[in-house]
Amino acid sequence: MLYKKLIIEDPSALMFGLAPKPVSTPRGLVIGGGKVYSELNFTLPEMRINQTTVQEVYGHYTETVKGALDRAVHLNSAGVIIEFETLLEMTRYPEIGIEIIKRMNEICEDYFVKHGLPTEIRLTPNDLREFERPALQRTSKLLDPMMELFEKGMTAGGDLLSIESTGGKEVSDEALMMCDIKGVLFALAVLGVRDMRFLWRKIVDLARSQGKIAAGDSACGFANTAMVLAEKKYIPRVFAALVRVISVVRSVVAMEEGAVGPDKDCGYEGPYLKAITGIPISMEGKTAACAHLSPIGNIACACADLWSNESVQNIKLLSGMAPVAYMEQLEYDVRLMNEALKAGTLHRDILQQLLVSSDIYTDPQALVLAPDNVIAISKALLTGDSYVANARNGALKALDIIEEAHTSGKMVLPEMELTWLPLLRDDLQSIPDDEERFVEMMLPMLDQSKFILSEYGL
Repeated sequence: MLYKKLIIEDPSALMFGLAPKPVSTPRGLVIGGGKVYSELNFTLPEMRINQTTVQEVYGHYTETVKGALDRAVHLNSAGVIIEFETLLEMTRYPEIGIEIIKRMNEICEDYFVKHGLPTEIRLTPNDLREFERPALQRTSKLLDPMMELFEKGMTAGGDLLSIESTGGKEVSDEALMMCDIKGVLFALAVLGVRDMRFLWRKIVDLARSQGKIAAGDSACGFANTAMVLAEKKYIPRVFAALVRVISVVRSVVAMEEGAVGPDKDCGYEGPYLKAITGIPISMEGKTAACAHLSPIGNIACACADLWSNESVQNIKLLSGMAPVAYMEQLEYDVRLMNEALKAGTLHRDILQQLLVSSDIYTDPQALVLAPDNVIAISKALLTGDSYVANARNGALKALDIIEEAHTSGKMVLPEMELTWLPLLRDDLQSIPDDEERFVEMMLPMLDQSKFILSEYGL
């Protein structure tokens, strides 16, 4: 890893609204510069996307942005990020995604001129490569529409570039279901790292060519999948907590290649990225319940610079359209955080402590997101000489923290969870420092018909 020392070493400095390397946007937002902003993410109601419905699709996006920004103006918002997380057809046929960005950006510019509301669009195309098996990570023709959407979408008004890349998912999907921590580590720290390096060099080059912001990636398809599986009791929560930590080593590669943040909302590895690299981060928690349930509703706020709702369908509620309602919820949350920041160190620290203490000992996945634990684990994530060693060391440190919390009586773990702790420790300790040795160890254990080594440069 490029990073050998934390940018933030003091847990008290890992604070919402403040980042050592704030990001300034074209319309004047300074993300991580002393304020928290809302990031609204929305999607279509259930409907098909084709030539006969495309005008209706455009209508949904434009009406939603107008409604959300109207509400933001009414609530005296300091600024908004609109995340355009594309649906499959919008990336496969880039002209659809580009037209949506163009129309949304015209509305954003109108509200900026008329109301002084700075709003930016985060462009997040699908990683289409996931739909080929085995995936052709480097040679797939599906890369072409993805890159076209990035390039032309920037021209249309997408100022922040992100993606939920899926390199290594061919291995991680089965490893998660089998609770195979070595398989997960192979997927993220070997395959995922290589794919991130390949993909983010392209994204950063595109962003720089137009003066746009290469924001960051998300291990949603890995660590959030683990979280959702744990919530449904398919896998242990302690296992999901370790997957979250291991995912950091692949997501940080975006920063190593030149991404500057804010990372993507569904990447709960964000606090670690902030500590390691100093970038601002986007987080989601209680307001993401429209998309998935989780055990980390408040603690996710603790060091957020953007506060997001994940993705909500544009459907009618009693109060109005759902994205407008979520815009209001986000704005009230960020208003509270911003008032705490304005009130001074004491008040912001108290608010953060309450956000943390309300979740920290309810679940091991919350425990590993507490600022002091993030700093301790982040230090361990930088102690090795390879991504594999760093991922292993970070996971072992997280395991230490989980075990200590249980032993001290602060966190109660069911017997089923406790039985996994020694098993996970033994598996992690069997992983060598040297990546080449680890790859040699793992290949005989994996179904190599599901992935192509050469597509990862191996």
